[in-house]
Amino acid sequence: MLVEMTELLGRQVYTPEGRLLGEVDNVVVDVEAAKIDGLYVDETSPMLVEDSRPTNVPYRWVSAVNDVVLLKYFPRRVSVKRAGTRAAKEETAVAPAAR
Repeated sequence: MLVEMTELLGRQVYTPEGRLLGEVDNVVVDVEAAKIDGLYVDETSPMLVEDSRPTNVPYRWVSAVNDVVLLKYFPRRVSVKRAGTRAAKEETAVAPAAR
């Protein structure tokens, strides 16, 4: 089943545990490879992402796309990287997108 990129916009994104991450605001495309590289979620859940920062979710983490987007992986909590803090380095698996 093919899904057009524009159909992904506005779809809710859920973690494997069923927690709502947010809605797809944009699609990141690798033009050279002609494939989707990630899903940009502008307003994220504060329970999952520190300060509800925008996040780019790698498309390889997507398990299924239908009425919603289901992820096969998402870290327990995404923290903003702080220089020199070990906890932030260990906890952060996805770098929040710059505002």
